[in-house]
Amino acid sequence: MSLQGKTLFITGASRGIGLAIALRAAKDGANIAIAAKTDTPHPKLAGTIHTAADEIEKAGGKALALVCNVREEASVKDAIEKTAAHFGGIDIVVNNASAIQLTPVTQTDMNRFDLMHQVNARGTFMVSKFAIPYLEKAKNPHILMLSPPLDIREKWFAPYTAYAMAKYGMSLVVLGLAGELRSKGIAANALWPRTTIATAAVNMLGGDRLMNMSRTPDILSDAAYRIFHKPAREFSGNFLIDDTFLASEGVTDFDQYRINPGTALSPDFFVPDDMPPPKGVDLGPRKG
Repeated sequence: MSLQGKTLFITGASRGIGLAIALRAAKDGANIAIAAKTDTPHPKLAGTIHTAADEIEKAGGKALALVCNVREEASVKDAIEKTAAHFGGIDIVVNNASAIQLTPVTQTDMNRFDLMHQVNARGTFMVSKFAIPYLEKAKNPHILMLSPPLDIREKWFAPYTAYAMAKYGMSLVVLGLAGELRSKGIAANALWPRTTIATAAVNMLGGDRLMNMSRTPDILSDAAYRIFHKPAREFSGNFLIDDTFLASEGVTDFDQYRINPGTALSPDFFVPDDMPPPKGVDLGPRKG
């Protein structure tokens, strides 16, 4: 298993899950296009496209830092074209960029509604659309969305309808592309965490308490790494939960991903009831 020489286009890769996926691929010597908005340091969030590029290079990969706003068509087209020109093609697209606001309908500002839909659903659609001509030329092309299984239930929508609509919109793109691109040999899959992940976004939502109840981004980067090695013609249209997928790949040690082994893990949104943790995995606190 190796991604050496493969080119990955990852949205929102300046920090968090996107950067973790980039760094895992970089260990193999992969080429990484960091497509994100943060060109200069953010007052509250660590990481820019340039600091991410430095980390990727130090990990063994080749990096291309691109200022890209997934809400803007010209920006996305330009980033995709620059990536293909710089590295000679594109093998893998990771739609990781996402916007979140957990508010009920009456408390959701319409500008924030528009932002979530433009970044999550529309951005995912548009990045995939413009990458397809390059993926068609790749040897084992994959599109991966960081989005949930399509479990359309009232309980997921009632507390935060706008966010649920936008996030499930990403998964609808998976469903459509899996069918549309199957004959072309391009895989489209979704990956979602069972628990909250220790990122800046989770820290802003729940502070240290929620961070301690989370897993590290490495669980998603390890899962994504294994997905990219699957035969694209045979592995498409899947909605995967991180630990269940890794367990099916032979992984047994999930404690390695805990931020605080002595704290119970916090379940993430949108995990279906019929997708329980893999055998032997306990979300409660570890003793001893």
